[in-house]
Order: sequence, then C-alpha cells, then structure tokens
Amino acid sequence: MKKDNVDKIIDQWALELPDLDASPMAVWGRLKRTVKYSERRLAENFSLYQLNSGEFDVLATLRRSGGEFKLKPTDLYQSLMITSGAITNRIDTLEKKELVKRVHDSEDRRTIYVQLTNAGYELISRAVISHTQTEESLLKGLTKEELAQLDQLLKKLLSSLEEQ
Repeated sequence: MKKDNVDKIIDQWALELPDLDASPMAVWGRLKRTVKYSERRLAENFSLYQLNSGEFDVLATLRRSGGEFKLKPTDLYQSLMITSGAITNRIDTLEKKELVKRVHDSEDRRTIYVQLTNAGYELISRAVISHTQTEESLLKGLTKEELAQLDQLLKKLLSSLEEQ
C-alpha cells in the first residue's frame, strides 16, 4: 500500500522526535480524515433531498421507530445525543418543510409528539436508501471480512470511550 499524508506526518515526527510513539496520532489522523471525506460525500447526498445531516437524522430516527412514526422530543434528542435546543431547532425547520408535525397525545394533551407527515415518510424512505448506497460506496475499498473486522474494532473502541 502506498504512503498517505498521515504516513508523511508520522515520518516527520520520527525524524524530529525519534523516541515519540506517534502511532496513536496515525490512527486518529486517519479517522479524522476519513470522517471529513465521508461527511462531505454524505452531505452531497443529503442535499439531493434538500436536507442536512441533522435533519436526516431526525427523519431517520422517526422512520425507524415504526408504528405511527412518532416520538417525544426528549426521546429524539436523547437518541441523537444532542441538546434539547438543537432538537427544537431541527423540529421547527422540518415542520416548516412540512416533513414533521407536532401532535398532542390523545389521552394527555400536555404530552406532545413529533410525527412524520406523509411527505416526510416518503422523503426519508427514499433518502435512507440513497444514504446507505453512498455509505456503501465509501467503503468499497474494503473486503467484507475487512469491514467486519473494522466494525468490531470500532465497536470495541467506542465501548471503551463510552466507559470513560
């Protein structure tokens, strides 16, 4: 495999500080670069549906919830790991686009849900297919076995970070 920009950075550190173990820098550098590249490609796909990644996340969360495709705002922001203010802004934007609506609970009018509209349901049902195709294209450089190994390693890393 040919050298990449991260290899060049690590080589420079090896010359300047030979005793420095820069291997963690290599891993995080590649992860950051991978995220930046993939976010750009995913954003291009979201734009085909006049969405940004945050709006997509809300619609996708509602869509995968099943049933009546509705959740309380609290459940949404906890699922998406964002603040209550951020979810309010996203809901407001999606409501203006007529992709979601706020509905009262039939038994307790104080309880409000966010629900996909028919237009929101149709849009996210198409967008999620295109989204997974884009994600698949980003991973085409790896074999199925490598993908499974990478998935397990990232799962292990994430678990250890969440425990800290």
